[in-house]
Amino acid sequence: MIDEQPLDDDAVLLVGHGSRREKSNEQVRTLAADLEAELDLPVDAAYLELADPPIGEAIETLAPACRTLTVVPLSLFGASHVKNDVPLAVQTARARHDDLTIHYGSHLGVHPSLVDLLDDRVRAVEADLGVDRTEDDVAVVVCARGSSDPDSNADVHKLARLLYEGREFDRVEASFIGVTSPLLDETLHTVTKSRPDAVVVVPYMLGDGTLTGRIVDTAESFDDEYPYVAAGAGAPLGVDDRVVDVLVDRWRAARSDSVEMSCDTCKYKVELSGYEEDQGGARAMLRSLVHQAEHADREDVGDDPHVHDAPEKHVAVCTNQTCAESGSAAVIEGLRQGVRDAEDCDARITRTSCLGQCGDGPMVAVYPDGVWYGGVTADDTDRIVSSHLDRDRIVSELVHQTL
Repeated sequence: MIDEQPLDDDAVLLVGHGSRREKSNEQVRTLAADLEAELDLPVDAAYLELADPPIGEAIETLAPACRTLTVVPLSLFGASHVKNDVPLAVQTARARHDDLTIHYGSHLGVHPSLVDLLDDRVRAVEADLGVDRTEDDVAVVVCARGSSDPDSNADVHKLARLLYEGREFDRVEASFIGVTSPLLDETLHTVTKSRPDAVVVVPYMLGDGTLTGRIVDTAESFDDEYPYVAAGAGAPLGVDDRVVDVLVDRWRAARSDSVEMSCDTCKYKVELSGYEEDQGGARAMLRSLVHQAEHADREDVGDDPHVHDAPEKHVAVCTNQTCAESGSAAVIEGLRQGVRDAEDCDARITRTSCLGQCGDGPMVAVYPDGVWYGGVTADDTDRIVSSHLDRDRIVSELVHQTL
């Protein structure tokens, strides 16, 4: 039982996405402080990108001060950040700190407390519009960020259905502000065909950042275009006790090793129609490495909510025990020096933990090509740079496998 476990030298790391808007980053710190008060344990905040401290640095800072660290992602859905980026940071830290026990919690997910919180946001808009779901036909559109992960998008539809069940709405629809469909604008136009008295748009977002602003703007434009339908947009979830309650649940599950993830519908675990090429842990790991590199310079990011500045090639070199003993450090230095010396080579070289090919290393994985080189030595690095990274010609005699 969780209450029977010793909690001395215990700490928690709450990991937010990170934003160029300091107000959004402050929200993560506020939730961390509220969670600390609830758990009576030290809780620090960290970020995946765009803000400091990044998750890796935060773990390194906490490692000497605690024996047990629980990492909890402040993410609404289980998309790539939750499945790839945070686990990669956790696994890297575990490899570096044998004396530190690191638990990894689940994302916020679809939780009854969050459904109730969303309903409160709808009620606030109903009051502003002067409508009542028990007397008027009120349609609700839940708008989330949108993801390339089908499992994450499916949870938005599940959330919308749970908001509808047991409540007197005319209808509740799921929509997205980008990446996937149905987009908010097209959903609003579809909803009007049933001629509701009012349409309430609720952003399923933690804060009032750029995407939340787009949702509000879209709702306002819709209201102007359809004067016979009262329409308005609600507030995001924000800093609310119910969000903290869910974080406490996620911490408890992590500390008792009872975290539940939706592995049966994860595109990295099973072959889903349309996502066959994403299946496999190696692809997930490499995708995460590339994503980290794309945001390596967190100060130089454009105005788009999710800009990526990716190199043409990303090279992951295993530095786990067996590869390290076989000379992977020299391989990394050779590749980096070769890239520096090349005039037009756009590649980034990154250390990674075990690639699961122990005994065949040092392993060098080139992405997005999906080419893995095995048994690479420092003498091979010039050929990999000049041939593959610079001229896009695979060094066939070194190929271990392709993905």
